Amino acid sequence: MDSIRTLYKTGNGPSSSHTMGPQKAAAAFLINYPDADLYRVSLFGSLASTGKGHLTDQIINSTFAPRPVEILWFPDSLMPEHPNGMKMEALKGKIILGEWEGYSIGGGIIRTSGLKADSEFTAVYPHDSMSKILKHVNKNGLTLWEYVYMNEGKGIREFLGAVLKDMMRSINEGLSDEGVLPGGLYLSRKSSSYRKRAAMLTAPLCTSARLFSYALAVSETNASGGLVVTAPTCGASGVVPAVLRSMKESFDLSETDLIRALATAGILGNVVRTNGSISGAEVGCQGEVGVACSMAAGAAAQLMGGTPRQVEYAAEMALEHHLGLTCDPIKGLVQIPCIERNVMGASRAIASAEYAILSDGSHKVTFDEAIATMTQTGRDLMSSYRETSLGGLATIYDENKME
Repeated sequence: MDSIRTLYKTGNGPSSSHTMGPQKAAAAFLINYPDADLYRVSLFGSLASTGKGHLTDQIINSTFAPRPVEILWFPDSLMPEHPNGMKMEALKGKIILGEWEGYSIGGGIIRTSGLKADSEFTAVYPHDSMSKILKHVNKNGLTLWEYVYMNEGKGIREFLGAVLKDMMRSINEGLSDEGVLPGGLYLSRKSSSYRKRAAMLTAPLCTSARLFSYALAVSETNASGGLVVTAPTCGASGVVPAVLRSMKESFDLSETDLIRALATAGILGNVVRTNGSISGAEVGCQGEVGVACSMAAGAAAQLMGGTPRQVEYAAEMALEHHLGLTCDPIKGLVQIPCIERNVMGASRAIASAEYAILSDGSHKVTFDEAIATMTQTGRDLMSSYRETSLGGLATIYDENKME
């Protein structure tokens, strides 16, 4: 199983698969073919269906700038290995200097056609399922964060510390911004007003309002193309930071506590990525907000003093109760229902952790079984409910109705 360093990435929203992935692919292609007169980029499937709303064309143009780019959209055509396919060509006059085909598979990860993963992946974990990890940590008396530290090796604490700072920065930036989000839905930013109202409330509503404001802050920063951390994706980037920030303030936690919780969240997300998917185009929003909620629930359970078994239970519960969640962004924007889903995901993460902590950790459905179910459910979903904006809220919503 690969390093969690490839799971947490800082980059521009609103979509790790539609902005961070294509940007990475374009930058690498430009290095290989710097002397072309024209770059032609063909986008297929879900990458084409919601690419304009997800700012894919903007990030590609800015990466190749000032060189001319021709972008072709093929929403009704699929490449064979993933719904988010793309092809890049470098032209000198009428001569094609070179071409590349690949996929943006979620979380900012690029996979070249015919290959299993991109070159940044490094296998560092000896176990590839949560059941195997739990057996190992229980046998050796380890916590999940200790398991991560032992396998990731030197520098992992510093890496996670930088991730935490980036997450907190995205919260702070979101809280300081006001006004309408770009894209044409005329959706007002709410994080600042929620945080101000939270200060006037008493517990427990005050705690909930703060949590909501933090999830809103990151999600609104993401929706406007700002810098966020994939956890596991840009579209679900508000859940984990909101839970960590809220719990820090509620329980006076240290930076070390939060970094260790990030390690635990990372291994949970990594197990899902290894055995399932974190791509909304492949399995729907259950693979994005559902997995983010699962990561945050496990982290929260650890911060509440939970055992590895209770942490696994919290993560399983959070994922189980997101099964079947569709990805149907209105106008292809990562705004409705995405922003509110991050808020609800953060709230459900803490509820899942509290429920697990009250138990002895025993439960019938395992985290691995929840992942397998999510993956199968995602395959069974019609493509119109997997980030194409061709079904669900994206088609039912009427922008001309009376408000």
